Amino acid sequence: MSALFQPFTLRELTIPNRVWMAPMCQYSAEPEGPLAGVPHDWHFAHYAARATGGTGLILVEATAVSPEGRISPYDLGLWNDTQVEAFRRITRFLVAQGTVPGVQLAHGGRKASTDRPWKGGAPVGPEAHGWQPLAPSPVPFDERHPVPTELTVDGIREIVGRFAAAARRALAAGFEVAEIHGAHGYLINEFLSPHANHRTDAYGGSYENRVRFALEVVDAVREVWPADKPLFFRVSATDWLEEGGWTADDTVRLALDLHAHGVDLLDVSTGGNAVVPIPTGPGYQVPFAARVKAETPLPVAAVGLITEAAQAQKILVNGEADAVLLGRELLRNPSWARQAARELGGEVRVPDQYHRSV
Repeated sequence: MSALFQPFTLRELTIPNRVWMAPMCQYSAEPEGPLAGVPHDWHFAHYAARATGGTGLILVEATAVSPEGRISPYDLGLWNDTQVEAFRRITRFLVAQGTVPGVQLAHGGRKASTDRPWKGGAPVGPEAHGWQPLAPSPVPFDERHPVPTELTVDGIREIVGRFAAAARRALAAGFEVAEIHGAHGYLINEFLSPHANHRTDAYGGSYENRVRFALEVVDAVREVWPADKPLFFRVSATDWLEEGGWTADDTVRLALDLHAHGVDLLDVSTGGNAVVPIPTGPGYQVPFAARVKAETPLPVAAVGLITEAAQAQKILVNGEADAVLLGRELLRNPSWARQAARELGGEVRVPDQYHRSV
């Protein structure tokens, strides 16, 4: 069987194939009121389409652990039970299609309180459902963003607890995989990188101090997340800065620490913590995943301009990753997995209603 369509087991969970959907914000929830952060028909249809298309694992978009942790006022959340009940509708359907439901737990940090991308993505204030962002240090992301409020140690501990509470709700909502968002310039990534973290206390300065918050979040989530279910961590493997930022060497070191703290897979992305040119191209982030896989015992998933079936297959055959995460390509083609299976001679579950398409 094609490597892309072999099952993959982590702890006691078996994912039916290695075609996974990367978390991609839809910016489509209500911004305030009792339905703030609650998934609705758009989210159901969006994820259901990729499940019926054969995707093995769907990681639901960055889901905030608190209202002020949203990247935009229109993000999903897991800070109350109304959100839990709405997510159950989605997870039940995904499981019925043979797809594993996962969720990415996130806090936007200094990049929170922004408008939807198709509205320009600029920071928004209270007049547009916005709020004051929080961060490790009072350093804005760029000239457009406000100076964030520096978190106190008590504030840090509160957010650690928020991640744990969101993980409990994720379990109640029917998710089988939890992923901690430590990438793309959001709060955890801000603590990791000396570019954003200028603290002089136990959460800043040395590598050991800068990773402290990330590991505390991992420990808190792992404590409430069942031992038979896997925990992922998404990392930006580099800030793409020539100096003064997070590096690929740091990522390898972090992968070893995460493995020791009970993380089961590293989702390897890059960038987002600094305004800097990124040399993109097909599979441009795969070498970072390959290095972690080669130098640590932690399984990895590769992401970033993976668009062709043969390309995805080659990544796995070459031992560069254990799975591939597709983003924009699954937006363009919800049935990418089914199409790739035909091309490579693999098999995916096809709903009975679609049997004529096989």
